[in-house]
Amino acid sequence: MYSVKEIFFTIQGEGCNTGSYAVFCRFSGCNLWTGREKDRKDSICNFCDTDFIGTDGLNGGKYKNPQDLASKAYSLWRGTHKPFIVLTGGEPLLQVNEPLIKELHRTGFTIALETNGTIKAPNDIDWICVSPKENSELAQDYGDELKLVYPQKKILPKDFEKLNFKNFLLQPMDGPQVKDNTIAARKFCDHNNNWKLSLQTHKVLGYP
Repeated sequence: MYSVKEIFFTIQGEGCNTGSYAVFCRFSGCNLWTGREKDRKDSICNFCDTDFIGTDGLNGGKYKNPQDLASKAYSLWRGTHKPFIVLTGGEPLLQVNEPLIKELHRTGFTIALETNGTIKAPNDIDWICVSPKENSELAQDYGDELKLVYPQKKILPKDFEKLNFKNFLLQPMDGPQVKDNTIAARKFCDHNNNWKLSLQTHKVLGYP
């Protein structure tokens, strides 16, 4: 059974696939924060801007098998090009497994994964995006993009540059200091051209 917060059609607003239409499947739960505000201060990741508690979101629920989840996701796809799904959270790898990946591929999806990297990803995922968090250890140390929320006090971009990722991105931390963080991330990328700037364009455009 898969516990899903929400499933919806949108555009990918972050990273290398920015602008691509996608079905987002947000799994409930995370291993770095409970999602409850009372626990935020003492959590490993305390800057998350996502609600991943429960199954009460759009098309959320308990999906009893891979077929039911893949069928629901496919029913939300729009357009004529190859369906694209983003598995996110919370931390999706608490639930995503090989049977689900196989079924999503059988249904026709190209699969992208957004993970904090603390759990090793199954094989055959088409696009892996790892977003490291301070005070955690990477188990998934390779992929298609490493997207670092910036700044974080205890980790720096240089800590990850030798890892086997095809793309390295800095994403300004959201919140009260987002303007200053965006300027700082841009200036870093200006002087370190192996890093690209990733902005949360879906928020600007009004997408979920």
